[in-house]
Amino acid sequence: MADYLLLMHDDAIGERAADWPLYLEQLSIKGRLRGGSAIGTGACFRKEGAPGPESGRLTGFIRIVADDLQDAETCLMGNPVYEAGGTVEIRLLPESE
Repeated sequence: MADYLLLMHDDAIGERAADWPLYLEQLSIKGRLRGGSAIGTGACFRKEGAPGPESGRLTGFIRIVADDLQDAETCLMGNPVYEAGGTVEIRLLPESE
């Protein structure tokens, strides 16, 4: 099993905040949920030169455990952003050596 991030984008139309507790509870019951949060505003920094722009598309993340990318994809069912037609980006959190 590996850890993955589900990154919610801000392109959902009709997302219902009331749907989040049930979705998160279901991930927890299945032993998948490892945490998550909404993402607020921030800034980008770089030691030298101008930094790139802040990604304004991301609104939240959920950390889950899954066997592989396809298994992580099954965790999208019930996700309020996904169900409202929005984008959820899945990223592997590789193990550090």
